[in-house]
Amino acid sequence: MSQGASTRPSLRSMIATEFPSRAADHRIWGQLHGSSDALAICESARAHKGLTLVITRSTADAIRLEQAMRFFLGLPPEEDGPAISEDGLELLSLPDWETLPYDLFSPHQDIISRRIRTLHRLPSTSHGVLVVPARTLMHRLPPVNYLQGNTLLLEVGQSLDIENWRMQLEAAGYRHAENVYEHGEYAVRGAILDIFPMGASLPYRIDLFDDEIETLRTFDPETQRSIDRIDRIELLPAFEFPWHKEARSGFRSRWFEQFPDADKDTPIYQDVTQGITPPGIEYYLPLFFDETATLFDYLPGATHVFTADGLNDAVSHFDSETRNRYEDRRHDRLRPILPPTRLFLQQEELFRHLKAFPRVTISSDSQEAAGSVNCPTRTLPDIAMDGRAADPAGRLKRFLGDFDGHVLICAESSGRREALLENLGEQGLELKTLAGWQAFLDDHETPLAITIAPMEQGLVLPEHSIALITETALFGERVLQRRRREKPTETDDAGFRDLSELRIGAPVVHIDHGVGRYLGLETITVEGEASEFLMLEYAGGSKLYVPVSSLHLISRYAGNDTEHAPLHKLGTDRWSTAKQKALEKIRDTAAELLDVYARREARKGFSFEDPKEAYRAFAAGFPFEETPDQQVAIQSVFEDMTSERPMDRLVCGDVGFGKTEVAMRAAFLATWSGKQVAVLVPTTLLAQQHYESFRDRFSETPVQVELLSRFRTAGQTSKALEAVENGKADIVIGTHKLLQGDIKFKNLGLVIIDEEHRFGVQQKERLKALRAEVDMLNLTATPIPRTLNMAMGHLRDLSIIATPPARRLSVKTFVRQKDNAMVKEAILREILRGGQVYFLHNDVATIEKTAEDLRALIPEARVGVAHGQMRERDLEKIMSDFYHKRFNVLVCTTIIETGIDVPSANTIIIERADKFGLAQLHQLRGRVGRSHHQAYAYLLTPPPKSITTDAKKRLDAISEAQDLGAGFMLATHDLEIRGAGELLGEEQSGQIESIGFTLYMQLLDEAVKAIREGRTPNADLPLSHGTEMNLRIPALIPEDYLPDVHNRLMLYKRIASVDSPDALKELQVEMIDRFGLLPDPAKNLIRQTELRLRAEGLGIVKVDAGKEWARLEFGSSTPVDPLVLVKKVQSAPDQYRLEGANSFRFRLKDATTGGKLDGISRMLSELEPAKSHASGS
Repeated sequence: MSQGASTRPSLRSMIATEFPSRAADHRIWGQLHGSSDALAICESARAHKGLTLVITRSTADAIRLEQAMRFFLGLPPEEDGPAISEDGLELLSLPDWETLPYDLFSPHQDIISRRIRTLHRLPSTSHGVLVVPARTLMHRLPPVNYLQGNTLLLEVGQSLDIENWRMQLEAAGYRHAENVYEHGEYAVRGAILDIFPMGASLPYRIDLFDDEIETLRTFDPETQRSIDRIDRIELLPAFEFPWHKEARSGFRSRWFEQFPDADKDTPIYQDVTQGITPPGIEYYLPLFFDETATLFDYLPGATHVFTADGLNDAVSHFDSETRNRYEDRRHDRLRPILPPTRLFLQQEELFRHLKAFPRVTISSDSQEAAGSVNCPTRTLPDIAMDGRAADPAGRLKRFLGDFDGHVLICAESSGRREALLENLGEQGLELKTLAGWQAFLDDHETPLAITIAPMEQGLVLPEHSIALITETALFGERVLQRRRREKPTETDDAGFRDLSELRIGAPVVHIDHGVGRYLGLETITVEGEASEFLMLEYAGGSKLYVPVSSLHLISRYAGNDTEHAPLHKLGTDRWSTAKQKALEKIRDTAAELLDVYARREARKGFSFEDPKEAYRAFAAGFPFEETPDQQVAIQSVFEDMTSERPMDRLVCGDVGFGKTEVAMRAAFLATWSGKQVAVLVPTTLLAQQHYESFRDRFSETPVQVELLSRFRTAGQTSKALEAVENGKADIVIGTHKLLQGDIKFKNLGLVIIDEEHRFGVQQKERLKALRAEVDMLNLTATPIPRTLNMAMGHLRDLSIIATPPARRLSVKTFVRQKDNAMVKEAILREILRGGQVYFLHNDVATIEKTAEDLRALIPEARVGVAHGQMRERDLEKIMSDFYHKRFNVLVCTTIIETGIDVPSANTIIIERADKFGLAQLHQLRGRVGRSHHQAYAYLLTPPPKSITTDAKKRLDAISEAQDLGAGFMLATHDLEIRGAGELLGEEQSGQIESIGFTLYMQLLDEAVKAIREGRTPNADLPLSHGTEMNLRIPALIPEDYLPDVHNRLMLYKRIASVDSPDALKELQVEMIDRFGLLPDPAKNLIRQTELRLRAEGLGIVKVDAGKEWARLEFGSSTPVDPLVLVKKVQSAPDQYRLEGANSFRFRLKDATTGGKLDGISRMLSELEPAKSHASGS
């Protein structure tokens, strides 16, 4: 190893020495500073043909180590990226359950899935490395043969008996669901089986022909559409314990051996008896097996073990924590628990197991004892940049001068890399950009290089003249943004949400009859033909049956108070007068809206040019795939900007769903045409974050980004202002300082407002003055009702981004009365999985006391305090300390509502949640759940008596809307709770109240359309009803084809709302893919819908078919030439008749179902005007 810097060493071993080969041989490798421990492990693991097990002290250490190892092995930095290096070394991970010992929660499905996959692979791993934190290692596991023996294989052509198979799945712990979204679910629909096996990345769809597997396909859980075919699948069990009958009875007998005095009615025992998996059942694992195993039983023969220095302390800490929790909980009669010895490895047991393997302990101190080796690494001296010094990079330059060799600097991201190149370039340092560690080792020429790697610690290898410097070493407190995001999901969201939320008893609005309550779907047989009807109940108990083909006449009633929705009486004119009054009001509103609209249309804005190639290159710099909604939003912004009229668009998307990218694309477009862009944000912290991310994205372009904020020195600010005035600065980011009169833009073209709901009315008025000439783009997560209302009323264009980036789990939300034990539990659960907690206390006067109370309640927690009355510098320091996990609990005010993303903060506790508005609660809840760990939000309330009814409703709404993308739904809820806010002033929520919000919007839409086309909005015929079809044939979705009522309802509504034959075809394809081939009644429904579409085109309002005759009733305007009808009647009076002014009858040749459909179809074809005359008719 003495060749020095002249020839670079091979990858094999720069620091790793010989690994001991005999069992129980325990060595210590000392002096491993910085990230050299990861390098040593990688080198040793590469050389060893077998498994290398690494045991760290804590989950946080494991994550840090894994990140560094990914860099040295040349793997992508994402946790879920491919984990096999080029020379075949596999990086396995056994994630922690992320629950506390004896917890009342079960781990998240995805975690169990990854654990089961790893445990299943371990025994056969021939070349891999597994990183495990001590607490995860201490858990006892199911015996090895459990996973091997309970794996089911499925291949194409194999025969499969559905009933048996269901029993097997239930026995393996899979849950039956209507639609499969999560790991561990399965669904059966006729001859189609859907299943999402543990350890799989996508769910599978199994098609049976008789009892033989015909095809196996993967499908997308969001759209439920198939993706591609495969030949075989492996089904791992759904839990780490068996769930079949024998296992459950074994559990019950072991239960009484273990707890002889326990009651029979303890919830856990009862649940297991009834086949329900109770939460927290994982902590009763030993009762499912005669004996349990440990991770050591899973390790293949030739395993090397690395342990972290201080493993003893970590293990004994876990040990005492478990015992304390056991002591606290053991006296609960209704939940007896197992002693720690049954569930966890004891300290001496663990070290006894370790003796079976050759082992190396890694330490950063130098070791003198026998059997220890000191590795040739040094600590990195202090090279931090010092902004106040005359030569900020002085220490770094001195280090580079003294160090004879090659240095690699690691930047966090591509934008940080650009910033560093520029920053160090000003200091006269030249850097060469390299791809990664391997490229650096192969490059012998470059003294100073830079690469991208999210590492926290560097290293120095004096013997090889190599040093690795991380950004953290240069900028100490620099905020590391770990972005984790993956492929998007696609939602087919065509407004059917409003029916999918229908519960029995919910109020709905029927256009002709007013508000009634929904009582469910019912099949009624008329004249021997069955069809499905929606049953509605009106005032006085009268019932109305609506055929499923007219579902488009029904919408959900949305008003202030659904409990006391004004039910109408059937057959009275109360509803029509209410509708009439609302319509007159709506007509005025529409006229006003249009006036505003026309003024806006008349103004000419600037039409930006389309930077074709340059834009493509810029878009390619976006590291994630756009979600479909994002794509649409970007497209609309693009069209708005390249057209002449000024853009005024509201982009509404949940926290973290990619609104910023939409803004960046718009900014790019504007700067390309030489215009300036102003980005307005509500807080200084956010300005800083945006500044970083904009620099990131524009790093490859000549665009100059400036920041105006209180964090900047006076010198920097005046320089920035000058750049703005002479047009040098292309993009300016700032708080409402930007709106002050003294800032002159040379050529402003686009204003982007982030978190629009945080700006007050005055600031918005100031912006309105700008709005006349420049394009406006507003971004918000929860639009406040008035903006939502304006967008819905077409005053502004609205884009909704509702698709979450994949694998973001929704936030579990609890509304509870405040109670210390629960707060303690919640905080501990988060801290012990390596996470952080926001504790929201919105009163600066008592905030310090609250923090003190928390410190007393949970001594393990490191508690920090942040609020808006602190000095800016202190606040920024606290936030960045919290980011770097120097605190793990932050007691704060709503100042965090907008701020830096802290991916490891996944629990938020909100005190006095009844005091907040919905938008605010949602925004706050969106602070957590930024990564793919299960996040929790606890909304603490005073005793129920002191909560107002409105607040109660808000809390209910937020705990119901747990799904991702709920921001928009919540805003519409808020609209319902608060009324819609005056759209243009005058009081209108009364009108909305009487006819329901959905219908109000629909009518407003129609009125706006009518006035635009120069018609008077017609008050008598408010909504186009579509054609009424009464063919007396069985046209429905049979219950045995699709048993789930909600799914049927959604499909009926989608079929009724289809507006073109192509959409209908697409829908039919989807139904066949999801539920199997269509049975006849469903085929009839589709054909009937197709005829309805054609009849609508001909202006026919009703099609009626009896046994012999069919009757067409024409509306007031129809393209059909009356002469055609007259000729028909004259040619064969026994076949055709005209009745009254607007009906035409014809005889059916064949009265069977198919015959009726064919006959009507033929007649419609004959009536369709010839294409050449079409325009004139």
